[in-house]
Amino acid sequence: MEEVSVIGIDLAKRSFQVHGARADGSVAYRRKLGRGKLLGFLASQPPCTVAMEACASAHYRGREIMALGHEVRLVPPIYVKPFVKRHKNDAADAEAITEAAERPTMHFVAVKTEAQQARGMLFRTRDLLVRQRTQTINALRGHLAEYGVVAPQGRSGFGQLAGVIEDGDSGLPAAVVELGGLLLGRIDELDEKIDGLDRELRTSARECEEAARLMTIPGIGPVTAMAIQAFAPPMESFRRGRDFSAWLGLVPRQHTTGAKPRLGRISKMGQRDLRRLLVTGAMTVVRHAIRYDGDTDPWLAGMLAGKPKKVVAVALANRMARRVWALTTRRETYGVRGAA
Repeated sequence: MEEVSVIGIDLAKRSFQVHGARADGSVAYRRKLGRGKLLGFLASQPPCTVAMEACASAHYRGREIMALGHEVRLVPPIYVKPFVKRHKNDAADAEAITEAAERPTMHFVAVKTEAQQARGMLFRTRDLLVRQRTQTINALRGHLAEYGVVAPQGRSGFGQLAGVIEDGDSGLPAAVVELGGLLLGRIDELDEKIDGLDRELRTSARECEEAARLMTIPGIGPVTAMAIQAFAPPMESFRRGRDFSAWLGLVPRQHTTGAKPRLGRISKMGQRDLRRLLVTGAMTVVRHAIRYDGDTDPWLAGMLAGKPKKVVAVALANRMARRVWALTTRRETYGVRGAA
């Protein structure tokens, strides 16, 4: 078989399309392989570059292929799409992956370790349980509103709903009380599971030196610090902090032409979970600064003097992302800069 320079693989559940390209870009072969034959085929190839889309099972496959001596490149799917010619099929996708991986200016996704994926699963499991708890509380609130029981949002309002259900003289039908108790039991079960995951996150954050360093930044707690450890690539892969904030989608979206800059809202590209956590943490810092009106950060005080608080929160999240990059690359802790 002819020696190849780059092998592009279109991942699937059972069958994989393989596209081999020589050093000059010409096609060496096209193959369709079953799941059990992929590693055996790659083991028979001389060491080369193997490219895949950064999608489901890509990191697992990447670790297995790297163990065979190949260099693995994971290409974001959005960067592969422009290289698909005319009709979309598995063969065209594999060829597009190969061409995208050969571009010298292409951005790649770092292959995650098993520990990183385990931390990511922990975070996503907690996120799922939190959404289920919110959904159940909203369902209970909506059902009781049909019987004239209205409570404010938040944990205090939920306490009022629980009190009505547990009150024997509430005047609610017996079936409503029984079903409400079922929902309360489900909420208590979710609370217990979420608290257990929170304890595990806090313990992991205390034991991780880098996470402890990140938690010195105002607005970053154990959940955000461990999420950065799980989802963010190595900070050394970014040249500066703004590149990391751009990867998160926290920079203005550009539509510039003819030397006329046009900046819009944030691009919302990149990792949405980290972006959401940073914005949420920044909003907490903004509310604290507004409430106590004595913040020591002159930049934040100046922004709050002339901007809406939500705009300030997004700008602060951008700044927090750059602080994360700086502290991680320099191995330092954060120190608040006082007013002049």
